[in-house]
Amino acid sequence: MIGWRLWLPLLAVALLLGLFALQLGRPKDDFVRSALIGQPLPPFRLEPAVPGQPALASTDFADGRPRLLNVFASWCVPCAAEAPQLTALKAGGAEIVAVAIRDKPADVAVFLARYGNPFSRIGGDPYSQLQIALGSSGVPETFVIDGQGVIRHQHIGDIRAADVPRLLEELRDAG
Repeated sequence: MIGWRLWLPLLAVALLLGLFALQLGRPKDDFVRSALIGQPLPPFRLEPAVPGQPALASTDFADGRPRLLNVFASWCVPCAAEAPQLTALKAGGAEIVAVAIRDKPADVAVFLARYGNPFSRIGGDPYSQLQIALGSSGVPETFVIDGQGVIRHQHIGDIRAADVPRLLEELRDAG
């Protein structure tokens, strides 16, 4: 009768170690996914991020045309790294609009002059209010928005060359 009670703590420790090992074996997911996938964009109206570039508002997305919404910043190194892929997406027929977060117009202008401007509109989000409303976890981040203004897909992190075909497919599917 006493024998099984001696094994009980050892069994509990073995069970805990097994659970820890199971968790350590799973791939780590550092990304916070937006809860708005499948939901309409939150209402917003942003001022132009740079002079001469059109502003951005949620009403711009209700014209029946799907587009990519890229959240970026001039101070973001991965944003610069994804610039060639944004150019490739535009060349592939994607309309891309952007939100520049926590940025100054002069810095955004320098960034666009250095890395190119694939954006049809850029809104400035100086306090990250839209970024937070979108459920965006950082920069860069890209959303596929359908022609009714509904978020259909979220790409977290910089866009790599291998991501371009999938984003173009997601954009076609959103049409």
